[in-house]
Amino acid sequence: MTAAPPGPAFSVHDIPFSTYGSWFDISYVVAEKTHAEDLHLVSHQNGMHGVLRLVPLNTTAEGDCAEARVVATPGLLSWIGENGRVDLAYESPEIVRLRGSGLGIGVFAAAKALTPFSGTYFFHDPAADAHVFTSYETGRRYRVTVLSGTLAEVAGAQALGSVDRGVGVTADADGTWEIAIDELDTARPPYVPSGTFEDVVESARRAFADFLDAVAPWRSAATPAAELAAYVVWSATVRPAGLVTRPAVLMSKHWMDKVWSWDHCFNALALGRGCPELALDQFALPFDHQDDSGALPDSVTHSEVLYNFVKPPIHGWAFGRLRRLLPVPPDQEQLTQAYDRLERWTTFWLTARRTPGTELAHYQHGNDSGWDNATTFDPERVVVTADLAAFLVLQLHELAQLAEELGKEDVARCWTAAAEKTQTALLDELWIGERFVARGVASGDTWSSASLLDLMAIALGEHLPDEISSALADRIKAHLTPYGLATELTTSPHYLADGYWRGPIWAPATVLVEDGLRRAGHHRLADDVSARFRALCETHGFAENFDAVTGMGLRDRAYTWTASCYLLLAEAYAHRDGH
Repeated sequence: MTAAPPGPAFSVHDIPFSTYGSWFDISYVVAEKTHAEDLHLVSHQNGMHGVLRLVPLNTTAEGDCAEARVVATPGLLSWIGENGRVDLAYESPEIVRLRGSGLGIGVFAAAKALTPFSGTYFFHDPAADAHVFTSYETGRRYRVTVLSGTLAEVAGAQALGSVDRGVGVTADADGTWEIAIDELDTARPPYVPSGTFEDVVESARRAFADFLDAVAPWRSAATPAAELAAYVVWSATVRPAGLVTRPAVLMSKHWMDKVWSWDHCFNALALGRGCPELALDQFALPFDHQDDSGALPDSVTHSEVLYNFVKPPIHGWAFGRLRRLLPVPPDQEQLTQAYDRLERWTTFWLTARRTPGTELAHYQHGNDSGWDNATTFDPERVVVTADLAAFLVLQLHELAQLAEELGKEDVARCWTAAAEKTQTALLDELWIGERFVARGVASGDTWSSASLLDLMAIALGEHLPDEISSALADRIKAHLTPYGLATELTTSPHYLADGYWRGPIWAPATVLVEDGLRRAGHHRLADDVSARFRALCETHGFAENFDAVTGMGLRDRAYTWTASCYLLLAEAYAHRDGH
């Protein structure tokens, strides 16, 4: 049988097993915060759906479920039992191959119930000599082809109502069996293997190794989580399908299986140097759905684009960083497209989100800021905040630079003037001598909070007066726990250990603060922020967010922007320290 290939081992309870381009994974996680007892094939088309249940079987006459531990590396997933093993590898984004010895495998519909509008129908397809599950929820079919071995069980073929549906496969006399499961739309020719099982495993191993070498050639013992971070990003990437117009890094192949319109920036940056085309695709994807007002959608996924909220305009900051990372600078056409899209996005904020006669734009809800429930928004939700003004200043400066490079000197001067005017209003209206305040649009009242969001204007970096950046840096220090930057002071009465943006540590806030501190000259504090977050990921993985006091991962446990932020900070550290 196949030995596990080299690569970072990981728990499938935390990180789904998948491959670049695939819309399905193999995981225990079948819904939000829901773990099944058995591994499932889980699809992310038309939402997240556990489609097939994969069960190792004893080879006794009863064919009952076998006890087995699950071991996963980037190219191979294995069930290892006392009497044998089952191995699974991706042959392609649509096909997995399974082989076993000493243990069999059961492939069953995840849900027993079948109605005229839901569930999974199961039948034998005589044209392909294969068994097929057709899923109402995903709109796709999943075909099981036996390559060697014996069908020990066929249950529920053509059955309606609530029954078990699926097949059990065990070994022939030579002691091994092998099957393929392929995802298809309506029909395709009968499955034919592309190579041996060993060929499939080696191809999968090599595909990940090539990606790893591209995105983290700088890795060393000083950045021990780089391989796993790269796997989280690689395995969460899907091919274009449905409303996803480009290869896309989903936030996760757990339940956070979307592209949100600021998350994508961090994935783009992590890919910029090593996978430039994929990086540019990540940056551009939400802009493919930019509406007539210039607004970006809140999120994009296979079958849904939501516009009910937006996300903060960090895109000028991100594109400025991204184009410095690309091995070949963007050409004139790429710069023109980026300029046009950023111009429309910025104009949206300066018109639809700016009260007539005022200089500063506002959020309509915490969701618009990306910090959904931050305490900054407790007094009111329609709010002028310093972080928004700071991001717009950076975006206006990037527009000015792009305009100048495109030969639009007069326009560039207008953008620069707008940036200066916005920053002047920020300092005049929201800086009160020791901190920034937020202001309610309806009431005109101002307030401060214990949220790190109040300090995110540090993102302005070198544009801030020294006394202001120093005051912000001093307040940022108070948010540092041994594990990183708490999004709410741990001493605040509103602090919640698992309070989303009311306490936990988040990757994007960390990167934005670290970058702003460094550009403002606060290198020692920036180094500390980076080191604590890197150590957090190296110990506790790449969760959506982390308990600020214990460091434990919270919510979705395989989040790509966390992995990407680790890669960004680790690469910068490696270059600074010569590792």
